[in-house]
Amino acid sequence: MKKYSGIIWSLVIIVLIVGSLILISRSKIDSSSPVVQFSNGVISAEETAFDFGTISMAKGKVSHSFKIKNTGSEPLTISKIYTSCMCTEATFIKGDVRKGPVGMAGHGYVPKINEALNVGEEAEILVFYDPAAHGPAGLGKTERAIFLENNGKNPKLEILIKANVAP
Repeated sequence: MKKYSGIIWSLVIIVLIVGSLILISRSKIDSSSPVVQFSNGVISAEETAFDFGTISMAKGKVSHSFKIKNTGSEPLTISKIYTSCMCTEATFIKGDVRKGPVGMAGHGYVPKINEALNVGEEAEILVFYDPAAHGPAGLGKTERAIFLENNGKNPKLEILIKANVAP
C-alpha cells in the first residue's frame, strides 16, 4: 500500500504543477490583443430617465428614444450596451448604423458595439420595454436600467426607465 501512496502523491504533485503552468500561461497578456485607450470624450444624454407612467400589460411593448452625445474634447468609443432585465432591449442608432437589439448580460449573447462618437456627434438609444415579460408577477411599479460602456471620462452611462404596469 505504501508503494502506491508514493505514486499517487507523485501524480498529484505533477497535476498541480501542470495546472499551475497552464493558469500562468493563460494569464499573460497577449501583446497582439487590442488595448483599450481612454479618451477625454464624455458621453452624455439629454435625459437619463424616462417614466412611461401607467401602461397596460395587455397592450404590449412600449418604447422610448434617448439621445446621446459626445460632449468631451476627444472622440470616444461605445464598446457595449446591455440592460438590467430580459424584459428590456436597447438598439444603438447612428445614421445608417443600427446595432441591436441587445438585452441583459447573462441571458444570451451581448455583442460588442464598438462605435465611435466624434466630438459633438450624436446617436440614439432606442429602448423597448415588454410589460408582459414577467407575467402577473410584473404588475406594479418597475424600474429598469440600460448601461452604455465606453472609453471616455464616464466609462459607464446609466439610463433608467420606469413604469407602473397594470393588467
